Amino acid sequence: MSLAALIVGLGNPGTEYQDTRHNAGFMLADHLAGKAGARWRHEKKFFAEVAECGVGGRRALLVKPLTFMNASGESVARLAAFHKVPAESVLVLVDDADLPLGTLRLRGDGSPGGHHGLESVEQHLGSRGYPRLRIGIARPQSGVRDIAGHVLGRFAAEERTVLEKVLARGGEQVECWASRGVAVAMNLYNGTVG
Repeated sequence: MSLAALIVGLGNPGTEYQDTRHNAGFMLADHLAGKAGARWRHEKKFFAEVAECGVGGRRALLVKPLTFMNASGESVARLAAFHKVPAESVLVLVDDADLPLGTLRLRGDGSPGGHHGLESVEQHLGSRGYPRLRIGIARPQSGVRDIAGHVLGRFAAEERTVLEKVLARGGEQVECWASRGVAVAMNLYNGTVG
């Protein structure tokens, strides 16, 4: 059975970035791997950690690029080309500071919206036609332009409860995307967790 999908969590490797807001994509990929009982392995030639598993009844490869966020596309494009997975079957899981904490927004394609990880994926895939699941991490406060400290900071204790709900619902949304398609997954799961 050939590989049906790449599910790519974006983030930064290393313990100093572990559990930071910018690594929400990694966190959701880890959640999916844990739920499936899949084990991560290092794939040096793809600059990534990968875990093969079933997602929504399809054979999928979970991916965490180790290139750092702004060069994520290098890893994604290599894996997509090697496994012959088209852009529309590459789902990217990514943090979004423009969405409130607790919000999930899946889209079938679109602009990177200023997110450097998505810009890199678009550049290396040569397409905007890949689905992306944005995970809201909110901005620190209105009017703040430089949010680097916020996105590279860890979730506060009171945010962790919301994050756990987001990861659970995001996992369900990814399963739905794999089994029923992007439109159904958007309609059923986009929005704020209760």
